[in-house]
Amino acid sequence: MKTITTGSDFSGVGAFDYAIERIAEKKGFHHKRIYACDLDKYARITYAHNHGEPDYYPKDVYEREIPEESLDVYMTSPPCQAFSLAGKRKGKDDERGILFFNSHEFIKKNKPRFFIFENVKGLLSDDNGRTFQEWINMLGGKSVNGLPILFPHDEAVEYHLYWKVLNSKHHGIPQNRERVFLVGIRDDKDNYFRFPKEEHLQKRLKDVLQDEVDPKYFLSQKMIDCLINHKSDKFEINTPVINETDQARTLRAEMGKMGRQDNFIKIKSATLKGYEEATENDSINFSVPNSETRRGRVGKGVGQTLDTSCNQDVMIMGYTRDEKGKVVKRHIKEQAGTIHTATGSGGNTDQFVLKCIPVIASERGEKKQNGRRFKDDGDEMFTTTTQDRHGIFDGYSIRRLTPRECFRLMDFPDEFDFSVVSDSQAYKQAGNSIVVRVLEKIINNLPL
Repeated sequence: MKTITTGSDFSGVGAFDYAIERIAEKKGFHHKRIYACDLDKYARITYAHNHGEPDYYPKDVYEREIPEESLDVYMTSPPCQAFSLAGKRKGKDDERGILFFNSHEFIKKNKPRFFIFENVKGLLSDDNGRTFQEWINMLGGKSVNGLPILFPHDEAVEYHLYWKVLNSKHHGIPQNRERVFLVGIRDDKDNYFRFPKEEHLQKRLKDVLQDEVDPKYFLSQKMIDCLINHKSDKFEINTPVINETDQARTLRAEMGKMGRQDNFIKIKSATLKGYEEATENDSINFSVPNSETRRGRVGKGVGQTLDTSCNQDVMIMGYTRDEKGKVVKRHIKEQAGTIHTATGSGGNTDQFVLKCIPVIASERGEKKQNGRRFKDDGDEMFTTTTQDRHGIFDGYSIRRLTPRECFRLMDFPDEFDFSVVSDSQAYKQAGNSIVVRVLEKIINNLPL
């Protein structure tokens, strides 16, 4: 069986290991890990717990030995804070920014068959693009994206370099995460490479959510009020109202609309409206909740870019708070009568965004106000038709994404065990990692 040797710097909790193992299983080769390296104490604990401690597991890239025998694949992801849009943008003046040159030295001495760099998109614009151009000059001594280099940099390594910004949501993972990847192929090997093609996103954020979640992940009412308290004159929020008959208040719906227009909460945002609309299973970023300039808080059906704090929420239906303020699951009894399904043209069933239970209309007369039909509290719903959708729902709450959900958004398997560290460290490890599926698709296109 063919053996592929690998090594990685800034190994984190092993996204690269998962990716290469998946390829090894598919293509039938043996993966031999020569070394891994990471300085973070807690990342090392999680890595060793899940992948086993490597024979050679140095902490500092400046102290680790460079293997004499060339690796097949070298993976590196220098800390991105120096080049992140969210950071201080000190670039090379930040000591973390010059870690690139350490990885460059490794490539120059070890001469791996292939190398992969990963970093934040902000790298492209650092110092008006000069930082990234320096990376390109030093890593692509033979060609860059298929174009030959006639006058290579004095320190350039003899590799054919390919680079591209990839977004996880275009490669099967419901997270809006843009990262720049640089792939190098040694000059003596087949130097043709294609980045993976984009694919239609079939998995949504709701598909990675856990069914049962500890109440500690639910936001306090104070935090929720902070997120939704804005100055819009049109501010409305569909709150869970339950009457003594255990029936929910009827939700209004626009005539001839799909119903989902009214089923949202308004999240404070520095947009022209003053808010963004969040429906069930949308992500909500709650970093700096008091900010008056923050926008782009709501991810429509996908997670937003996970950072080291993973400050993201999700709107969940079916919850309310009891008299003591504790989050509880609310179950509404179905009212007597025939359950109707809203069917549109072509027989397509309309799926409500919120958890809705359509029921037949009561015999009591309907009322109208501003052109809309409505019922008093406790009345049964109108008959659901193809022109007029409505429903009832049993409460909502907003909770933080759990560490497990964050790792799912990084495409880690559920067998991955982060219980050896605290939640705060787990969030940090997820945000610092690389989406496994994106790495897997890149490695799969290498002529190993």
